[in-house]
Amino acid sequence: MWSLPASEGESATAHFFLGAGDEGLGTRGIGMRTEESDSELLEDEEDEVPPEPQIIVGICAMTKKSKSKPMTQILERLCRFDYLTVIILGEDVILNEPVENWPSCHCLISFHSKGFPLDKAVAYSKLRNPFLINDLAMQYYIQDRREVYRILQEEGIDLPRYAVLNRDPARPEECNLIEGEDHVEVNGAVFPKPFVEKPVSAEDHNVYIYYPSSAGGGSQRLFRKIGSRSSVYSPESSVRKTGSYIYEEFMPTDGTDVKVYTVGPDYAHAEARKSPALDGKVERDSEGKEIRYPVMLTAMEKLVARKVCVAFKQTVCGFDLLRANGHSFVCDVNGFSFVKNSMKYYDDCAKILGNTIMRELAPQFQIPWSIPTEAEDIPIVPTTSGTMMELRCVIAIIRHGDRTPKQKMKMEVTHPRFFSLFEKHGGYKTGKLKLKRPEQLQEVLDIARLLLAELEKEPGGEIEEKTGKLEQLKSVLEMYGHFSGINRKVQLTYYPHGVKASNEGQDPQPEALGPSLLLVLKWGGELTPAGRVQAEELGRAFRCMYPGGQGDYAGFPGCGLLRLHSTFRHDLKIYASDEGRVQMTAAAFAKGLLALEGELTPILVQMVKSANMNGLLDSDGDSLSSCQHRVKARLHHILQQDAPFGPEDYDWLPLESTSLLNSMAVIQNPVKVCDQVFALIENLTHQIQERYTPVSSPKHLQLYHSETLELMLQRWSKLERDFRQKSGRYDISKIPDIYDCVKYDVQHNASLGLQGTAELLRLSKALADVVIPQEYGISREEKLEIAVGFCLPLLRKILLDLQRTHEDESVNKLHPLYSRGVLSPGRHVRTRLYFTSESHVHSLLSVFRYGGLLDETQDAQWQRALAYLSAISELNYMTQIVIMLYEDNTRDPLSEERFHVELHFSPGVKGVEEEGSAPTGYGFRPASSEVSQNAGVWDWSIWEQTRPALQTSPQPSEGPGLPRKSPLIRNRKAGLHGGNGRVLGERRIILTLPISFLTGFEGCSMVPTIYPLETLHNALSLRQVSEFLSNVCQRHTDAQAQVSAGMENTLILYPYLCPYSHAS
Repeated sequence: MWSLPASEGESATAHFFLGAGDEGLGTRGIGMRTEESDSELLEDEEDEVPPEPQIIVGICAMTKKSKSKPMTQILERLCRFDYLTVIILGEDVILNEPVENWPSCHCLISFHSKGFPLDKAVAYSKLRNPFLINDLAMQYYIQDRREVYRILQEEGIDLPRYAVLNRDPARPEECNLIEGEDHVEVNGAVFPKPFVEKPVSAEDHNVYIYYPSSAGGGSQRLFRKIGSRSSVYSPESSVRKTGSYIYEEFMPTDGTDVKVYTVGPDYAHAEARKSPALDGKVERDSEGKEIRYPVMLTAMEKLVARKVCVAFKQTVCGFDLLRANGHSFVCDVNGFSFVKNSMKYYDDCAKILGNTIMRELAPQFQIPWSIPTEAEDIPIVPTTSGTMMELRCVIAIIRHGDRTPKQKMKMEVTHPRFFSLFEKHGGYKTGKLKLKRPEQLQEVLDIARLLLAELEKEPGGEIEEKTGKLEQLKSVLEMYGHFSGINRKVQLTYYPHGVKASNEGQDPQPEALGPSLLLVLKWGGELTPAGRVQAEELGRAFRCMYPGGQGDYAGFPGCGLLRLHSTFRHDLKIYASDEGRVQMTAAAFAKGLLALEGELTPILVQMVKSANMNGLLDSDGDSLSSCQHRVKARLHHILQQDAPFGPEDYDWLPLESTSLLNSMAVIQNPVKVCDQVFALIENLTHQIQERYTPVSSPKHLQLYHSETLELMLQRWSKLERDFRQKSGRYDISKIPDIYDCVKYDVQHNASLGLQGTAELLRLSKALADVVIPQEYGISREEKLEIAVGFCLPLLRKILLDLQRTHEDESVNKLHPLYSRGVLSPGRHVRTRLYFTSESHVHSLLSVFRYGGLLDETQDAQWQRALAYLSAISELNYMTQIVIMLYEDNTRDPLSEERFHVELHFSPGVKGVEEEGSAPTGYGFRPASSEVSQNAGVWDWSIWEQTRPALQTSPQPSEGPGLPRKSPLIRNRKAGLHGGNGRVLGERRIILTLPISFLTGFEGCSMVPTIYPLETLHNALSLRQVSEFLSNVCQRHTDAQAQVSAGMENTLILYPYLCPYSHAS
C-alpha cells in the first residue's frame, strides 16, 4: 500500500519510511539500513517494529550509484509501501565479502557500473534466488555493443546500417578494412563519410565521427562528459588501427538525441538533449545541470520502448533514440538508468517498482495485497446522469493568458516601393502578406525613412502617404533599437480599387480608382509572466478533470492523466495560432498539464503545432467582411448620440443580454461618457508626464514587464490622440484599446498611484462591454455569419476530432500482441487543445449559442445555460470552451445513447474591477458532484472553495522557469487508507496561484484567479452535436457559394477544403 511520509517536524533528516504507524498511515520513520552502518540507525528503532512479515528489497550497486540523488529519492518513496524494507549492500561488502556473507533479501535491484563485480552478483542470485528487477545475466550482453545490436536486430527494432570490425586473430574473416579518403569498407560494406566509429565495449565512450573532405574533413571525438565538454574536434581523418569497432551510418538528426527511460514495459519517460556531436559543449542551466527537453514519443517509439525493456529483461532501462528522415533508430542500450531532476518521474518509478514487487512476492508471504484497479487505468467516470461511462475525448478551445496592451496603426499606402516589397515576398499569391522577421521589418523601416526624406525635400511631391503616419511607422519600428525578441509585425492587404472604395462597398470604376495596400502595424501584446503562471496553473488544474484526477497516492492531484500519458494511452496534440503570446500560453499550459520542468521554448518547439494549419486558429481581423462593416457602422451611429438612451435605443437589441443592459444602464449618455473617458485619459497622461520629467524620478523607471515611463506615456498619448478626432467625434473602435490599457495598468502598475484609473476602468469597461460583443454581430443572423466566418476551419476540425474518436482509429495505441499487463491497452483518451485569440473564442461561443444546437424553450438546462452566458460581460484571458466525449460500452454500438457529450465553459481570469464580476453558474458536472470524491473526478467547486486559503509566493522571473520542487502535496492530515491504497476519507486539494507584492523586480502585480468551469449541458448525444456542426458548416458553405466570385473581402475558402492528415 502506498503510504504518506511522516508529518513535517517529525524528522528533519532524510530517512526511508518503512512499515505503518498508528492508524496505518505508514508514518513511522526508520533509518536507512546499510550493511556497513548498522550502528548509525536511529536510537529509537528498537521501539518501532515494522509490521510482519516484511519483504526485504536489497540494493546491490557501487556506492556512487546506490546513494545517488535519483536512487535516494526513489528509495524514499519505495519505502512508503507497507511491508517493504530496503537495505543497501555497502560497497565494502560487495567487493570484499564472499556472497555467502551477503545479507539475504527477497528482491534484488542490482546493476553493473565501472568496478562492479557482476560475477559475484550473479553467484549471489543463484545462491539466494531473489526476485530480480533487472536480469543480471543479460547485463553481460549490455556491456558489448555487438550483442546489443544483435538482440535489437532479432527484435525487429530499427538500427542505423552498421558493420562490425573484429580485430580478433581467431576470426580473421571479420577483420577486413579498406580505408579511402572519404569512405571505409568493412567486410564488404561501404560507409561513405560521415560515419560513426564505436568501440565494441559499451564501457568505452570514445566514439568518433569522421567528416568528408568536402566539409573540411577531420573528426569529432565524443567522450563521457567532463565539465562542460562532451566532445572535441580533431583534424585527424584516419580511422583507428587498433581495437575492434562498430562502423555505422551517420544519422542526420535535428541536433538532439532522445533519451528514453523505461520502468517496466508499460511506462517510458523521454527527454531530448543537445547532441554531443553538435559542438561538444554541454548545455547547462543556472544550477549547472545538463538541459534536457521533454519529448512526446510516437506510437511506434512507445512500442520500441516496450520491446527493449522485454528483450533485455531490464525493468529499469535506458536507451538512446535517433530521429532522422522521419524514422526512429535505436543506437545504444544503457541498461539500468534513472531520470535526473524529475520529481514526477521519481513518484512514478517508485510506485511502479513497489507494485511490481508486491504483485510478485506478496502471495508467498500471505500478505493481503492486490494491486488496485486504479481509476486512471480504465478511464471510467460517472457521468452527470449517474451512469458509468468511459472518457474518450477532451477538446478545449482556450484564449491566451495575460498580455501587454496591443497597439495598432493602419494606413493606406500606394507608393511603388511598398508594391515592390509586396511582390518580393509573394503577397500577390493570396492578396495578403505578414512581415515579422527582423530583415523584413528592416525593409519596411528603410522605405519609411526614404519616403520621409523625400517628403522633407519636396513637401508637395507625388508621395501620397501621410507624413504623420509615416513618422509613426518609423518611430514604432525604431523602438528599442533592434527587432529581435520584440513583438512587432506588419500586415499588407491588396485592394485593387483602393481601401476606402472596397470597405464602403462602392461599385468602383477601374479607370478612376487605382490599387492600394492597407498597411497595418501591430506591436505589444506579449505574454506577461502573470500570463505564463495563469496558463501553467490552469494546465495543472486541467489534468484533474481526467479519471483519477485527484490521484490515489501522495496527495498528487492529476496523476490520473499523467499515468495515462506515460503508459501510452493518451493521444495529445496541442495547436496554437501564429501569435507569440498564444504559442507561449500553449507551452506554459503543456508544462502544467504534463508536469514538465524547465524553460518554455523547448516545450513549444517539441509539443505545440503552429505552422501550416490553413487558418485553423488564425484570422485576419483587419480585413473585415461586408457584414462586419455594417455592424461596425451601426455601432458607431448608436454610440455617437449625445442623449440618454431611451426606449427606442433598446429596440436595436434583438437579443436580450443581461450584461449589455447593465452596461447601457451605466453609460446612459454615450457621448457624455466618452467625454468623461477622454478627460480621464488627458489627466492620466498628464500624471505620467509629471512622473516622467522630474529629475528625482528617473526616466527609465522599470514598470511591470520591463516597461518604462516613456513607453507608458507613448501608448496613453497615442490613445489620447486617436480617440477624439479633429471633428470632435469619438473613434469608437479605440474603446477596447482604452479598456485594455487601463485594465493592464490597474492590475500591474498600481504602485504608481495614478489617480482616476478606477473610474476610467469602470467607464471604459461599460463601453467595452457594449462594443466588443457587438463587433461580432448584433442580430442572431449577424452573429452567426461573422462567427462561422472566423472559425469555420476550427468547427470542421472539432467535428473531425469527435468522429475520429467515434471511429476509434489505431493511432497511439499499443499493439495487442504487446499489451499484456495493461488493463485497457486498446483504449486511449484523445485530447485536442486549441489555443487562440479572443475572436475565435467569441465566434465559437456564438455558434453554440445562436446556431440552433438546442431549443431553449424545450430544454430547461439549455435555457439556464443561455441565461448564464447572457450575464457574462467579458471573455477574459484563459477563457475555455471544453467538449468532453464519453462512451457507454453497455449500449448498442449503433445506439444514440452509446456516446455522450458534455459542453463546459469558463469566462477565464477573474476581472480586476470587482470581485464576482461573472455570474454564478450551476457548477462543473453538478449532477455527479456527490460521487466525484470517491470516483476520482475533479470537483471544480473544491478549487473555488479553497481560494481564501491561497498561499503567496514570488512571481517567476522571465528567464528561469518556476522553482523545481516535488509536485507532491504534503497534507498533515490525510484520510484513512483502505487495503487497496485508496483514500477513503475526505481529501481536499488546494491549488495555489502565485501573487507578488510591492517588492520585487516585477513591481506590484498579481495573478488573478480563474473562474472554474461551468457545465452548459450534460445530456447531448454525439449524433446531435455532429449533425449540428455539420449543418452550421454546410449552411455557411452554401451561402458562400452564392456570393459572386469577384466580390472582394470575403473569406478565402480554399484552406477550409483541404483535408487534414490522418494524424490530426
